Amino acid sequence: MALNYIWIGLFTIGVIIGVVKLFLGDFNAMPEMMDSIFSMSNLAFDMTIGLTGTLTFWMGVMKVGEDSGLINRLAKKLSPVLVKLFPEIPKDHPALSSLFMNISANMLGLDNAATPIGLKAMQEMQSINKQKDTASNSMIMFLTLNTSGLTIIPVSIMAYRSKFGAADPTDIFIPLLLTTMCSTLVGLLTVCAIQKINLLNKTILATFAGISLFVAGIFTAVSSLDSEQMQIFCRVLTSILILGCIMFFLYSGVRKKINVYDSFVEGAKGGFHIAVSLIPYCVAILAAIGVFRASGALTMLQDGVSRFVEWLGFNSDFVGAIPVALMKPLNGAGARGMMIECFNSFGPDSFVGHLASILQGSTDTTFYILAIYFGSVGIKKYRYAVATGLLADVAGMIAAVLLCYLFFG
Repeated sequence: MALNYIWIGLFTIGVIIGVVKLFLGDFNAMPEMMDSIFSMSNLAFDMTIGLTGTLTFWMGVMKVGEDSGLINRLAKKLSPVLVKLFPEIPKDHPALSSLFMNISANMLGLDNAATPIGLKAMQEMQSINKQKDTASNSMIMFLTLNTSGLTIIPVSIMAYRSKFGAADPTDIFIPLLLTTMCSTLVGLLTVCAIQKINLLNKTILATFAGISLFVAGIFTAVSSLDSEQMQIFCRVLTSILILGCIMFFLYSGVRKKINVYDSFVEGAKGGFHIAVSLIPYCVAILAAIGVFRASGALTMLQDGVSRFVEWLGFNSDFVGAIPVALMKPLNGAGARGMMIECFNSFGPDSFVGHLASILQGSTDTTFYILAIYFGSVGIKKYRYAVATGLLADVAGMIAAVLLCYLFFG
């Protein structure tokens, strides 16, 4: 429903401004808006088809991990952590495996693959929910972790950057990883505080210690580097982590003596269907954004925010990516469209292009996730789920801006 109002609103505002310009004697405004609809629709189609290869590859890798049992084994190894964070769920309940599968897909940036798994997890949690119309503590924890958008490998974002000609599509990997960790940590700690989950135990402390050491190690490594050296370091580290992940999944298949190639191909088929299914959504939102931009409304919005930020005495370089931040909690397709608009206007390797990429991956679509996941099991009382989700969003957005200045400013 939110996207419906956003979509109609973008068209309406653009057309109104175009009509005003027409009466003021600007006879090019309306034709430019019409041209923008067709050009952005073609761009949406070309861009989505261009994603097919990347999505297909990662869906294939995920299938190998599933068929080899690697994902289930990882779920069992992490079950002590999941049991602590989801104390309402019995230790051997199938909901835990679905939770892990969903989180794994989100970590790889495969949000379209994560959604059906997440819906299954919600159904399994609903089966042990005593108040069927009210969100349980486990559901709220799960939804907050989803909306905080923890992403280890931002597959789709790197694919978009590659499609738009970024010199190094993976250069946002490290800052985005740190950003999404910040948003997830804020969301997690907030829910734990509300639910009175004791984090002072060996399992949780060891997990947090490992994450903290990883983050501290990255900051220590880059703190003494200049901008060029930092980019080289991040590129090498990104390559090692992504290639290591791929080989880990493939080796798990070899070890279990499955036909890795056939398993990969079977999973890869799903990537093609996902990419094709995105076409109508991308065409719809980019056409609306094209009208909004061609009318001059987007420029007016950015100029207004920029003047206000400068009046406060702050650097306003980040303002060009503000539409991505505003759209992200409402709808992923809309935020994706705004990110693409930033690529078109400023370039993927500009400061705004980098920031838009990081903002796109820093959190997930809070209101959309709440509506879809809770709606699928008939939950009407969300309790504090919206507040914790939005708090994680704000933390991610602030971290995205600060880290972008650190890495690309």
